[in-house]
Amino acid sequence: MKNRSGVCAVRQVLSFKPSLGHLKPKIIALFCFLQLIANASYAEVYGNYDVKKILIVTETESGQKKGVDLRYLDSIINDLGKHASVYPPRFDNAADLQRAKADARSLSGVLDILVDTPTASTDLLKRSSLINSIGFMLDIPGSADKADRDFRNLLNQMPDDTFANYRYGVFLADSNQGSKALPYLEKSAKAGVKQAYYSLGMAYLSQQNTELAVKNLEIYKGLTPNNEQIDGLLDAIKSGNVKFKKH
Repeated sequence: MKNRSGVCAVRQVLSFKPSLGHLKPKIIALFCFLQLIANASYAEVYGNYDVKKILIVTETESGQKKGVDLRYLDSIINDLGKHASVYPPRFDNAADLQRAKADARSLSGVLDILVDTPTASTDLLKRSSLINSIGFMLDIPGSADKADRDFRNLLNQMPDDTFANYRYGVFLADSNQGSKALPYLEKSAKAGVKQAYYSLGMAYLSQQNTELAVKNLEIYKGLTPNNEQIDGLLDAIKSGNVKFKKH
């Protein structure tokens, strides 16, 4: 939101919920329309999906072979991500929110059978980790533990995977584990993920380390020179117009 001087005020709100075996706050970041992870389509209607369609059965010479329709699964994940990649989620109406929660629960349940093993498919683990991260943002019980499991499993198999490092870092930062998030975000930033510098800045900001927050946000600004909102965010941090509130 903007104050009268036109400077973007930043508010960090910590909303407590059970997660990962003990209470961990979820971080809410509101920056005068600054939504750098989720896009600006929050007011769009959330689509109607038949989750059962992600499971496909093909006939082979040896019998039926079951699989997952990744294209259809990705379309649901992308739609969920538009509305619930950051907290609080934004939906056009309550019915859309409830439908999205139901879809996220169902998808998580279906994939749970396939990914809860050390040798799970990395393609499915990537998708399951995203679904459960979104479930965390939708306040679905157990989602944080599942997301953490998926990311750990994925990184055990692919320790240098850029996607896994970046998304796990974001998840940890969102669940108020900023110090744990830093090495994963640093690794993905060095691998060329521009957005990782923004996430690093916010992780440091949540720890009230404004020096390193500004440093990383300045790097992000240099990588996205036409991003006017990041200027407002930096101005707010440098002027001390940053407030933290727990509830």
